[in-house]
Amino acid sequence: MTRTIRATPLTREAFAPFGDVIETEGAHHFPINGGRCERYHDLATVEATGPNARVLISIFKGTPYAFPLDLALVERHPLGSQAFMPLTPAPFLVVVCPDGPDGRPGTPHAFVTRAGQGVNYPAGRWHAVLTPIGAPQDFLVVDRGGDGSNLEEHHFEEPFLVTLPEGTRA
Repeated sequence: MTRTIRATPLTREAFAPFGDVIETEGAHHFPINGGRCERYHDLATVEATGPNARVLISIFKGTPYAFPLDLALVERHPLGSQAFMPLTPAPFLVVVCPDGPDGRPGTPHAFVTRAGQGVNYPAGRWHAVLTPIGAPQDFLVVDRGGDGSNLEEHHFEEPFLVTLPEGTRA
């Protein structure tokens, strides 16, 4: 039996149970630098706990996946948040899972970003790996470095099939 999940557009409201949407639309902002720059302030909560924890800023160069996508693996980072902000206006796929009753991931939810949107997963949130759509894509990533194990992976016994909304170019 195939378990299919259709991705939906990413919105703050739909994604709120899973983390933060990083975007300027509707965000608190104010002028700085003598009015020559607008600061969109506090767009996501950065978390870094555990021994020798520190915040890292990296660039990831992602390769696109074929769609429909066989989702067989999700991961989480128990000691820190992880934020992804694309450096191009191309969409990417975001897949997150609530915690199941046994500590394993529950049923996945899939979203497609629009230009100018990124996401921030709080510590411990199950999510799919970075999934560009249609072309290679670079991302600014803010996450946790330091000692301790900050990666847990879960392999689904039966993969989920993730499809894109009509009109999304893969």
